[in-house]
Amino acid sequence: MSAQTSPRKIWIGRYLMAVAALHTIVAILIYGPVFMGMLERGIFNTVNRDPLRSAAIWFLLFGGPLLLLGMNIHNMERKQDFTEAGTMGLGILICCLFGIVLMPVSGFWLAMPAAIALINRRSNQGQTA
Repeated sequence: MSAQTSPRKIWIGRYLMAVAALHTIVAILIYGPVFMGMLERGIFNTVNRDPLRSAAIWFLLFGGPLLLLGMNIHNMERKQDFTEAGTMGLGILICCLFGIVLMPVSGFWLAMPAAIALINRRSNQGQTA
């Protein structure tokens, strides 16, 4: 009788998708008046060189790639294929550390658990096979 391992809990991708949704909601709450001003001006070329508008747009748009990353990781977890988990985890970790150094009071801390979990999944995959 061969020892079977139970599938790991699927949470990392869902967690990052939730962080992405939270990030987008917070962007709208914080920068709502800035976005309204841009809408009133007709959207096109409304950022220009305004640092507040630039920050607002980057804050809002970061949620999209984070959502896509979370979806990709969720798919990887469903398939129980963690061959790319270490690389993805390391990439997220480096991004988070860089972001934390530049902006210690930020949401970069929220992605750290996912980064560490991905690195651990990859390193433990060979042990459970």
